[in-house]
Amino acid sequence: MADAPKTKAPKPTDGKANRRGAARLAAVQALYQMDIAGAGINDIFAEFESHWLGNEVEGDEYLPAEAAFFRDVVSGVVRDQGKIDPVLDEALTRGWPLKRIEAILRATLRAGAYELSHRKDIPARVVIKEYVDVAHAFVEADEAGMVNAVLDQIARQFRTDEFAKG
Repeated sequence: MADAPKTKAPKPTDGKANRRGAARLAAVQALYQMDIAGAGINDIFAEFESHWLGNEVEGDEYLPAEAAFFRDVVSGVVRDQGKIDPVLDEALTRGWPLKRIEAILRATLRAGAYELSHRKDIPARVVIKEYVDVAHAFVEADEAGMVNAVLDQIARQFRTDEFAKG
């Protein structure tokens, strides 16, 4: 299996928001690994839940993650990728289809788009900020800015009511 990309591991703290943030980071890493190595979802769940979530890996300590949230994001992206990818292609700048975007950014965008379209219990601005933070763990500021712009556009498509309030 492909190694997950190196990240700047956040410092361990408690709290539901931090466990969800850790789950998002792990979900993006899992989706990346599935994309690059062709790993299956059951293998990914077993590997991440036994070796990554809340453990130290290669000297980096990972926060305890909300396993159910991790599973929801990963399985939701896998299940709905055929619907998510065209939405992302539409939101990306012309000439840059999703397949031309770096694998880690594809994973980040897919996870963010899934949450924006399916997890209405989480405010859109929170979802966008969280995935921009995840992107910062892997890429430079310009690419994280692209994640912000694309997810903002998708949020305005799926959550018009949240943005109409001002």
